[in-house]
Amino acid sequence: MGKRLTQIATRTGDDGTTGLGDNTRISKDSRRVQAMGDVDELNSHIGLLLCEQLPDGVPDLLVEIQHQLFNLGGELSIPGFELLKAEAVLALDEALAHYNGQLPRLQEFILPAGNRAASQAHVCRTVARRAERSVVALGATEPLRETPRQYLNRLSDLIFVLARVLNRMNGGDDVYWKSERLKRSGVE
Repeated sequence: MGKRLTQIATRTGDDGTTGLGDNTRISKDSRRVQAMGDVDELNSHIGLLLCEQLPDGVPDLLVEIQHQLFNLGGELSIPGFELLKAEAVLALDEALAHYNGQLPRLQEFILPAGNRAASQAHVCRTVARRAERSVVALGATEPLRETPRQYLNRLSDLIFVLARVLNRMNGGDDVYWKSERLKRSGVE
């Protein structure tokens, strides 16, 4: 996976390019760099979520996700290389089934709100969706395996479910959207 960084301020990016893991240089505004940056931002937001009080098992799950996101970023930084394995998507499917199985069925849309941990999880979810869009855009112009896209899609679903779990941690609940249309039709 290339050499480890020993010097951070190399000044090689002053010209608006950055080096990939295969030692090629590309523009910092390329779709590949955008996707790498969005995945990195997602990983940072998950790190912030880890600072919150979380139910047993969730911190370990989130740390594993951070490692897999690092694999994804590495894969994006080396065109044609595979680091993120299909098993990582299956692990998200298992976690999704486990945590979603504990929740009541949704009857309405919910707002990205609640307690601080749940709200941070919603931020993670929206950044995961943006990272997914970036990976899809990259895949439209360059060959890309389907696993990165699948991983981000499944991850955003899992984080949505985790936000609901986090809102219930201390007897709370989701924050439901109050639809004016539903109010007028007498459904609410």
